Amino acid sequence: MKLFSKYYHILTSVFVFIIYLTTLAPSVVKIDSGELTTVQATLGIAHPTGYPLFTIAGYLFSLMPFPFTEVYKLSLLCAVWCACSIGVFVYTVKYTLDNLQYFIPHKISKQTKKKGKQVVEQSTVISLSENGKLIAAVFSGLLLAFSKTFWAQSTSVEVYSLHLFLLTHIIFFLIKAYTENSDKLLPKNWVLFVIFLALGFTNHMTTILILPGVTYLFFSKFGLNRKSFSKILVSLVIFFAIIIIVYSYLPIRASQNPLLNWGNPVDLERIIRHISGKQYQVWLFSSTAAAKKQFVYFINSLPAEFSVSLLLSLLGLIYSFIYAKRFGIFILITFVTTVLYSINYDINDIDSYFLLAYISIAFFSVFGIIKLLSLLKLKKFSHSVSIGVIALFILLQVYSNYDKVDESNNYTYEDYAKTILGSVSKNAVIFTYQWDYFVSPSYYFGYVENFRKDVVVIDKELMRRSWYYNQVKHLHPDVISGVRTEIDMFLNALKPFENGGKFDSNLLESVYRRLMTSLVKTNVDKRDFYVAPELFENEMQRGEFTLPEGYILVPDLFLFKVVKGNDYVPASDPDFKIRFPTLKDDYLNNIEKLFICPMLIRRALYELKYDKTERAKIYIEKVKKDFPNYRIPLELEQVVK
Repeated sequence: MKLFSKYYHILTSVFVFIIYLTTLAPSVVKIDSGELTTVQATLGIAHPTGYPLFTIAGYLFSLMPFPFTEVYKLSLLCAVWCACSIGVFVYTVKYTLDNLQYFIPHKISKQTKKKGKQVVEQSTVISLSENGKLIAAVFSGLLLAFSKTFWAQSTSVEVYSLHLFLLTHIIFFLIKAYTENSDKLLPKNWVLFVIFLALGFTNHMTTILILPGVTYLFFSKFGLNRKSFSKILVSLVIFFAIIIIVYSYLPIRASQNPLLNWGNPVDLERIIRHISGKQYQVWLFSSTAAAKKQFVYFINSLPAEFSVSLLLSLLGLIYSFIYAKRFGIFILITFVTTVLYSINYDINDIDSYFLLAYISIAFFSVFGIIKLLSLLKLKKFSHSVSIGVIALFILLQVYSNYDKVDESNNYTYEDYAKTILGSVSKNAVIFTYQWDYFVSPSYYFGYVENFRKDVVVIDKELMRRSWYYNQVKHLHPDVISGVRTEIDMFLNALKPFENGGKFDSNLLESVYRRLMTSLVKTNVDKRDFYVAPELFENEMQRGEFTLPEGYILVPDLFLFKVVKGNDYVPASDPDFKIRFPTLKDDYLNNIEKLFICPMLIRRALYELKYDKTERAKIYIEKVKKDFPNYRIPLELEQVVK
């Protein structure tokens, strides 16, 4: 017990890390995992806001001689960030409980005021044993560690793992600075707070959500006076110096044309556009309907995040204002700020934006655990029974969330990306915008593992951005050499749009459509050109993307091959193997139901069109064998009877 009381935060962190290892992804997963891994492994520029600290830290870690793939190694780093965050959180809780007197407002009685005495009457401080504080610290840390979204950040490469590490340090040094008695303009802990706050902004801009709570604590301690504003002024100098130093990575590295160079931030205008995430601002504060939808989602997701442990936080929300009013106000301000901001961001993968709110909920649980301990003590339950009751809350939470976050058997995105890349001919072009499923993973396998590096993947949506042509020109100059005129026309029409000026939307769209068609036309005779199914089902059906005259699409495994004329075009047997985990989310279901099965069905129909019944049966049987729940069209069912 003596060892535990000394190293409780480290032991908790190690325990959490061991559990995290069991759910760690062995390969790339959905959305940005492939891109971010590639950026870290090759020192590139990530999507806005650039994440320079995340990139540099990941690159340095990737140099470690561990016998793992780069993606597993960098996923392991994310698990380390998250586990360390829990250790810092637990230590912060214990430190706060040891210094609760600083968070209780002092009251001066009228009688004392009249006598002119400086004696204060302090609110009652809770009486809590050392063991009670340790229990509250450790179990609240476990509650946070095994909340669904927090846990998910430890399973694969994502910027939020480092974000959590920095946030917990920001809060810790803020609390230390708040309880520190010093006459210095900038005491040590305040300087450390400013440093970590700046580092937080170099990783993720939602660090700004901590500032309203920080402002409350700052002025409640230092007041509104000249010294306070002098402290802020000097702090800002340190803050911006760190911001400038770390973000200077973007223009320096961009000027060297790395493999991934999102935004090409080589000048002030592009740097500001990239850091501010200008292209994503269209989804911020878009409508009250969107905010309502996201708020409902947040409320409905809370039970899934914390299971029955949420009851401890609800209890703690009340008692935090009794036991440590100022600390409770700080946490409540942080919680409300995070929720109000995040619900106004109209994106699908919104969960990670609520992370600071989940940290706030975990802080509230501290006081819920304290109250529960006190109730159990009043009922004369033994110490071990009290621990057992609280442990049961955590165990139920772990049981509830384990399968939801477990990525240890997720090879789907690797198999899907490699199957597509491996199915096309040498030096082929793939035109797609399956970012979450294929484009992002293809970056990793192509540029880091050098798997089918000859294949050129062109993202249709990124073609709407001026910087993308610089990247394609650097990597595959011959692919766009024939459309320089169209690119110049498009970039001229795009410039006022990107600069926030007046632009001609009709001209921009017409030039863009012409550019896409010309891209096919100038490449199809030199190399095989493939179009992904989402383009066929959306843009082509709406007439936004057309093939050059005389060309058609032929189903070829998971893609369409662009061919000239109507002659039969053979294709290889569908001898692929896509591994799916037992529990599928919407993204995994989409790979099966939107991309793989429909394309195999289309190929079977194509074979029947040319009276190749036996060939059609091969594709139908593949669907029935690998995807038995997929509904095959009746006309094809009859073929295999």
